[in-house]
Amino acid sequence: MKKLVIKNLCVKVEDKQILNGVDLTVGENEVHALMGPNGNGKSTLLAAIMGHPKYVVTDGTIEYDGKNLLEMPVNERSIAGLFLAMQYPQEIPGVTNSDFLRAAMNVRREQPVSLFRFIKEMESTINELEMKEDLAHRFLNEGFSGGEKKRNEIVQMKLLKPSLSMLDEIDSGLDVDAIRIVADALNRLREENGMSMIVVSHYERFLDLIKPEYTHVLVNGRIITSGGPELAERIDREGYDWIYREFNVQPAAEAETSAPRTTLGTCAVRETVKGSETK
Repeated sequence: MKKLVIKNLCVKVEDKQILNGVDLTVGENEVHALMGPNGNGKSTLLAAIMGHPKYVVTDGTIEYDGKNLLEMPVNERSIAGLFLAMQYPQEIPGVTNSDFLRAAMNVRREQPVSLFRFIKEMESTINELEMKEDLAHRFLNEGFSGGEKKRNEIVQMKLLKPSLSMLDEIDSGLDVDAIRIVADALNRLREENGMSMIVVSHYERFLDLIKPEYTHVLVNGRIITSGGPELAERIDREGYDWIYREFNVQPAAEAETSAPRTTLGTCAVRETVKGSETK
């Protein structure tokens, strides 16, 4: 059983300490909601798990499926089954969605996926996400609306079939119909592949659709309380003030230090894309 185990994780960004001892365990086929006020470490936690070079781990451990992730570069973490759906997906001119995705799929396989099978899978996924038919031939996220970029992250997830997906506000920028489409796709992927998820979201509507079993509240770089879906429901009703009073904490006054908006996935396939077929 694949399990993510994080112990006493401390992370700094550009000499600013963001995480101050996070403990978190995510089992196979579990959905965990990660909540908390802006600027208190949620995106930092996901970036550190994925291996963003700007996020420096100063203490603690991250293990997945018994392997030490801190010893693995980003591409190896991706191949091991991790996927990060980014809050701000990067535009990559000159690289088509089809080339990017086929290369990413091939680095996970002993034998390259056949062109026929790839086209069939991609067309099916594009239809499922109700995106434009020309998606495969468009440059990665270039000229996409905010909602299209977010749904394109799910297209990538569906084709790569990760065992643990981290969603950093994937629902922001989506209208009501798009939120339903994305949630349905995530639920199907979980049912088909037993995928686990860590979901950062401020919207109970989205959490209602994907039904996380666990909710964690992160304040000042620490998970100060955890519970079930009822915790997310109470936060939606009452906000975070009761948490500040009950646990005698105050949220960070400033937003998290933001690293450049880099698409981590490009690191895993950059060299492969150069030599991939473009037909």
